[in-house]
Amino acid sequence: MKNTSVLISGASIGGPALAYWLARYGFAVTVVEKAPHLRPGGQAVDFKGETHRTVLRRMGILDDVRRLQTGGTDIEVVDAGGRRLTVIPGEFTGGEIEILRGDLARLLYDRSAAAGCEYVFGDSITSLTETAGGVHVTFERGAPRTFDLVVGADGIHSNVRRLAFGPEADYVRFLGYHYALADVPGTFWQVAKMYNEPGRMVSAGGSKASAFFVFASPPLDYDRYDTEGMKKAVIDAYAGMGWQTQAVIDAIRDADDFYLDSISQVRIDRYSSGRVVLLGDAAYGNTLGGFGTGLAVVGAYVLAGELAEAGGDHRVAFQRYEEAFRGYAKIARNANAGPFLAPRTRLRIRARNAMFRYGFILRAMLKMTDRFATNITLKDYPAPTPR
Repeated sequence: MKNTSVLISGASIGGPALAYWLARYGFAVTVVEKAPHLRPGGQAVDFKGETHRTVLRRMGILDDVRRLQTGGTDIEVVDAGGRRLTVIPGEFTGGEIEILRGDLARLLYDRSAAAGCEYVFGDSITSLTETAGGVHVTFERGAPRTFDLVVGADGIHSNVRRLAFGPEADYVRFLGYHYALADVPGTFWQVAKMYNEPGRMVSAGGSKASAFFVFASPPLDYDRYDTEGMKKAVIDAYAGMGWQTQAVIDAIRDADDFYLDSISQVRIDRYSSGRVVLLGDAAYGNTLGGFGTGLAVVGAYVLAGELAEAGGDHRVAFQRYEEAFRGYAKIARNANAGPFLAPRTRLRIRARNAMFRYGFILRAMLKMTDRFATNITLKDYPAPTPR
């Protein structure tokens, strides 16, 4: 087998899932992650349908994921006086199996590290130079190294995509909304509550995040590594909002775990460039689209399997990965969670709420998402090395 050394950028979900499979197939894998350590907690992510279960089962982690699952959380939609207007059921918000992102990341990290993968935290790629026999990589802190292949599994703002394909603006489309997540101290309510005013949504409690915000706005100029600056952007966006929004806003001032980002889509016409390939949100991301985790885990299975089947020939494997996966990844192509979570008018807020009063609408939506989640035929790739 050729091209046996692989560098993966990103240690969230897709990167460690791919690392696990590649190590099992005999590749030497290094994962580099800008953060100083794995991020604990965070929002809940979910899996749905037989395709997702099959990949988790083949990885040997389905039982562990079920053991760690949070269970879907009902969300009460309330008015400014706190009166319940409707309930968004947990089966809609949490898929079939819901788990905290940090718990899933830890599980995948442990399995891939046990399989022999090298992890480098607190570092980032600064340049990629393809040569006849590999990719010369420089880092912010570590010494330069050369790898046979490089994988960008580093999210919608992928550094690898920027270095190998071009500026983010060429591939990421802003959809008019931002969202924020905060792990705030204390507990607001046993049942998650959600309140809307036109173009703004705030939710507190439940398993998705202890405080969750979605709001319409022009593109915001902020440093993604400046937590206090991001908090100020959210505080400003929610000034004057009714209900108990001010109490939630006050709580985020002391939150240690806080995240703000745009709701955006990745639009790219190819997943690979030479010896560099993209996986997960870096290739087919759609913020809050509901399929990101499943796409990353299934994508890792397909990409690793194609590399193993092709004996490490990246030209063959990358092409087959794209052919097998692009149709499936269309589930993340057109959705925009912003107008659903934070409709821009009161009429649209009322129409959204009304959807959950009629069971047949909910059943139709769940059936549609199940169909999207299983819209791929999984191949049986070569048997990995036993561990």
